[in-house]
Amino acid sequence: MDYGVLCIIPPLVVVVLAVIFRTSFEPLLIGCLVGFLLISYKVHSNFFNDFIASLYRVMEDESTIWVILVCGLYGSLIGMMVRSGGAMRFGEQVLQRLRSRKAALFGTWGLGLFIFLDDYLSALTVGITMKKVTDYFKISREYLAYIVNTTSAPWCVVVPLSTWTLFIGSILEKCKFAEPGHGNHVYLSVIPFVAYGWIAVLLIPFVIMGMIPLPRKMKKAQQRAEETGQTIPERGGMTALKMEHFESGKSPKTIYFLLPIAILLVSTFALDYNALKGVMIAVVFTFLYYYVLRLATFQQLSETLFTGFNSMIYALALVVMSYVLKDVGDKMGLTGYVINGVKPIVNKQLLPVLIFVSISFITYTTGSSWGVYAVVIPIVIPLAQSMGSNVLLNIGAVVSSGVFGSNACLYSDATILSAQSTECSNYDHSLSQLPLAILSFALSAITYLILGYSLA
Repeated sequence: MDYGVLCIIPPLVVVVLAVIFRTSFEPLLIGCLVGFLLISYKVHSNFFNDFIASLYRVMEDESTIWVILVCGLYGSLIGMMVRSGGAMRFGEQVLQRLRSRKAALFGTWGLGLFIFLDDYLSALTVGITMKKVTDYFKISREYLAYIVNTTSAPWCVVVPLSTWTLFIGSILEKCKFAEPGHGNHVYLSVIPFVAYGWIAVLLIPFVIMGMIPLPRKMKKAQQRAEETGQTIPERGGMTALKMEHFESGKSPKTIYFLLPIAILLVSTFALDYNALKGVMIAVVFTFLYYYVLRLATFQQLSETLFTGFNSMIYALALVVMSYVLKDVGDKMGLTGYVINGVKPIVNKQLLPVLIFVSISFITYTTGSSWGVYAVVIPIVIPLAQSMGSNVLLNIGAVVSSGVFGSNACLYSDATILSAQSTECSNYDHSLSQLPLAILSFALSAITYLILGYSLA
């Protein structure tokens, strides 16, 4: 069924309503309902039944279950580390070594680069760990969230091994562009062409040093923090992990934080970068570790597991609803519409930049990255081959577009989790950093334009 330009209406409704109402879940819900109304009108079905069926499909999907379990268990793990006092103690020790506001910002950037294995882990851990440090130097949560977000997904796609690189490598294998078992090896050749990832991450030091001025909203937030000491936005932030420390009588130690993180990284690495298995092992280890040390009772640890998981519910609700929006886009042919709209004006030199721009529109309006990769990469590879355009460059353009959407979209999982960990509303976080994301987008587009003519 050809919906034409109508397929753009649902994501546009979401973006417009999010800006008007300064919230996320309701615009997502309304946008999805609008989409199913259009679908039902076109195919003469019951829009409400279609909406329920889509919810079932999304909730039954393996990737949705994976996200819910990984995010929820990350919340449980971090909840235990927060209650142990280890995360607070680590922040205090970092604070003792940082003597200025710039040092605190660079420290946040450095920690984000260090935790590269998974964007969810990075977004949650860095934000929660550095809040106390940046609050001391009167750095707004919007500024903190920008660095946390931009060192999560954008960095994960330019390091040799992460959950993102492994996922994209698996797609390259399915497309037969890489031999079975060599998808990640082939992706190493794509990394130099992931322009948005490199530019967004390397832009941060220039922002910190003042060589690139803060956007108006972020500058206003920073002035608020400096003048009044109020680092959290006036409208408040997303529910944070506010938990009292375990009453064990023992002094908090940094090892209570660092050892669980180390176990998480090592177990994830050892199990073929399976984030779910890694976090499961880390949760069990941390539970037993704290229990053996008598930091908490069995009941207190059990309660913390559920409290930490529950803290992620709102964020997960947004993610699930964004998946429903993607389902709407798939039903209405959004990806095909955008790609077909590009074909008449494309040549092999312009293909990379047009792919980057057009697919970025999809990822920004749907908040979906991995789902778009699974659909678009199998289309782009033969398209680039048939036109004689550099295939690795075009794959890099698709990867960059997904990272832009993850980094910039108001309701993407990365934006939501960054806001969650920094106790900042995702609305304030998204809009305050959007000009910087757009700057990285523009520089990336120019890069693909230059590379398209020099490497095609």
